Amino acid sequence: MSMKQIVLRLARNEATPDGDDRIGYVLLAPLTADGLIDLEAWRANRKRCVVRRFHPNPGEQADGWLTHNGSKWRFHYDEVHEGDDESGFRLGEHVFRPGEYVTITHHGAEQLIYRVSDVMPFVETA
Repeated sequence: MSMKQIVLRLARNEATPDGDDRIGYVLLAPLTADGLIDLEAWRANRKRCVVRRFHPNPGEQADGWLTHNGSKWRFHYDEVHEGDDESGFRLGEHVFRPGEYVTITHHGAEQLIYRVSDVMPFVETA
């Protein structure tokens, strides 16, 4: 199993024509050699598969888990102030490689496009 740290940064969207590198997500997830989320490895390591939403506004920052139900992948937040769960559009079919794009339904309502900026091996520190 290959756990990766994946960084998604806000790409060009209607409200941000130049994108915004200060807004995005950091995911820890197992990827296959082809860069897809490895469902079986996720099942075996789901407690390690976390997501952190970063934003210059502290009220928009959140920590949660990468969850899976049926064919849907979601970012699950368990605190009310962190907002609704966020889903990724066909996230299980996306290749996570720098330069690729993914769509996340921000706060469960607005679809925004993010660019994969980094994919690095994740090494836990004791």
